[in-house]
Amino acid sequence: MFSPQGPSVRELVVQALSSVEHGYDLLAPKFDHTPFRTPDGLLCATADALRPFGPFGDGLDVCCGTGAGMRVLKPLCRGRTTGVDFSAGMLAQARRTHPDAEWERADVRDLPFTGAFDLAVSFGALGHFLPAERPALFAGVFRALRPGGLFAFPIGAPPPITSTWYWALLGFDAVMRVRNAVWRPSFVMYYRTCPLQAVRDDLAAAGFTVTTTPLTDLGQRADGSPRGRLVLARRPS
Repeated sequence: MFSPQGPSVRELVVQALSSVEHGYDLLAPKFDHTPFRTPDGLLCATADALRPFGPFGDGLDVCCGTGAGMRVLKPLCRGRTTGVDFSAGMLAQARRTHPDAEWERADVRDLPFTGAFDLAVSFGALGHFLPAERPALFAGVFRALRPGGLFAFPIGAPPPITSTWYWALLGFDAVMRVRNAVWRPSFVMYYRTCPLQAVRDDLAAAGFTVTTTPLTDLGQRADGSPRGRLVLARRPS
């Protein structure tokens, strides 16, 4: 799973026993050499799905990490591109990789923008927020967008209960819950706390008009349904 340039088992253990912010500060120099970085295939599929809705003006990557989402924003946005994250270490890596973008350190549950962007994206971040925290996150993105602006992020289809992947994710979430029950600071990272319908409901409650489109580049499951969908949350004009 990890390249020779990636973190050691010891480094991963230290990260897992830290807070989310400090854990990512520690992991940042080697993050792009781990499976946790958003895969290029998912970035390309998202860009392809968004292209018919563009071009856009200014773009925002919410929970940007080391800046992989710029591969989606830059080809689609004619204006400035900005990434926001609360990990100073991840932002430092992002600045080195994408010096032509703007980077802002902030807690995305309290985004410091108002009516500043036409497109916002996010990749792999929802698991870092408990369900009770999503309304503040989505309200902040809504506020950051201009009227008519679009918030887009991919979400995978749930694996069937008969698959190994289903039980692996269930086991991971169970381990994280036990860890957070007995160890402080907590490290919030769950895979099964953001089902599509619950996310749609929270987006609608924040004021968005919500649709989805299949990420056809990712293929289909055995039953013919898409492996992933792009959630499209539009701030009304």
